[in-house]
Amino acid sequence: MTNNTLASRAGSELYLRDLAVALMRRGHLPVAYSPVLGEVADELRGLTVPVIDDLRHMETAPDVIHGQHHHETMTAVLRYPGTPAVYTCHGWAPWEEFPPVFPGIMKYVAVDDLCRERLLTTAGIPPGQVSTLYNFADLERFHLVRDLPEAPRSALVFSNYAEQVSDAIRTACANCGIEQVDIAGIRSGTTIPRPEDVLSNYDIVFAKARAAIEAMASGCAVVVTDYAGLAGMVTRDKVETLRALNFGARSMQAARMTRENIEREIRRFDARDARAVTDWIRTDADMAPAVERWIALYNDAIDAWNREGVRISDAAKLKAASEYQRFLSPRVKFAFHNEHLRHKAEHERTALAEELEDLRAGHEGVAGQLAASREQVKRLEIEITECLAVRAQLATELADCRSELSLLKSPPPGGVGRLYRRCRQWFAKK
Repeated sequence: MTNNTLASRAGSELYLRDLAVALMRRGHLPVAYSPVLGEVADELRGLTVPVIDDLRHMETAPDVIHGQHHHETMTAVLRYPGTPAVYTCHGWAPWEEFPPVFPGIMKYVAVDDLCRERLLTTAGIPPGQVSTLYNFADLERFHLVRDLPEAPRSALVFSNYAEQVSDAIRTACANCGIEQVDIAGIRSGTTIPRPEDVLSNYDIVFAKARAAIEAMASGCAVVVTDYAGLAGMVTRDKVETLRALNFGARSMQAARMTRENIEREIRRFDARDARAVTDWIRTDADMAPAVERWIALYNDAIDAWNREGVRISDAAKLKAASEYQRFLSPRVKFAFHNEHLRHKAEHERTALAEELEDLRAGHEGVAGQLAASREQVKRLEIEITECLAVRAQLATELADCRSELSLLKSPPPGGVGRLYRRCRQWFAKK
C-alpha cells in the first residue's frame, strides 16, 4: 500500500491507515510504503502493520499493489513488474493524484464522482477498469453519537488547512448565539489523534471530505466549508448528492465563505434533521462493507492479471514507463526551478532581514540622539523662560531708573536732595 507520506494525519494517510488495519484484522498481510514517514507510520507500526520507506527492504513481491499517488505507485509497479496494481484517485486538483497509466495497473478506483471524471478523462485508462468506492468512516471507532440540543451552543472548525478560526465563522457563530468555537487541524497546530473522542462534544462542525463524514457519523450537524468555498449545512435531502462529491471541492462552489452565508447555514440547524443525516451516513458510509469491496477489487485485479498479464510484453511496460518519465520530467525540472527560486528568495530574505536589523540599530541610535536633543531643548526652554523673566524684571527696574533720572534733570522744588540720595542708593545696589 503506497502513499506519498505517512507523516501528518491527513486524508489519504488516514485512509491507508484505516484500510490497512482493517485488512490486517481480517487476516491479510498489508505492508505500507512511503518515502516520508512520521506520526501515521508510527501508529501503523504500533498496530503491527509493517512500514517501509525503501522497497529494497522487501524482496518478496506482494500479491497486489494498492497504489495511492502516482510517483509512489509507479515506484512500486516498476519494482515488482509481475504484480498487479489497483490505483486510487483521492483528488481532482493535486498533481500527486495524477492517474498513472501502466499495463500492470488493472483497476482504477475513484473515491467520489469528481475523481471518477478525472480517471475517465485521462488518456489510456479504459472505462471498464474504473470503479467508484465512496469514502467511509470506521464506525467501530466513531461509535459515540451526540444528542443535539434544540439550538447549537458549540462549534468546531475541523480542518487541516485553516490556521485559525476565520472572522467570518466566529462572527456568524456569535450572531447565532454560539460562544464556544474551537479549531482542530494541522496548520492550526491543534491536531487531535483521536477525533472519535472529541467530535461528539460539538453541536456544529465546519469540515469537508473525510472529516465531514466522521463528524456526521458522530451525530454533529455539519456545515461543509473550507478554503474552496461553502457547500452549506448537510441536510437529509442534500446528503446523498454531497456524498457523491465526497463533501469536497466541487460541492463548495455553491457559495463564498462570507459571514452572511455562514450565518444563513447555521440558522438551518435542525436537531432532528441532523440525526436523520447521521443515521443515513452511518448506514451508507460504514467502513466494513467498503473493506469487503476492496478485497473484491484486489481479487479482480489478480484474476485480470492472471488472464492478461502473460500477454503484456516487457516492451509495453518499458514504453509505458517512458511515457510516465516524459510526463514527470518537466514537473521535476519545474520543482528544481522552484527550489532554486525558493533558495534565492530565502537568501534575499536573509539579506533583507540583516539590513532591517541594521536599520533598526541605526534607528535606535538616532532615537537615542533624538531623545537627548529633546532633553536639551527642554533645558533650553527652561533657561529661556528664566532669562525672559529676568529681562522683564530688568526692564521694569530700568523704567523706574529712567523715571527717577528724569526727575533728577528737572527736580521739583525742595526735593533734589532726597532724589539724589535715592539715585545714589539705587546705583550702589546695582
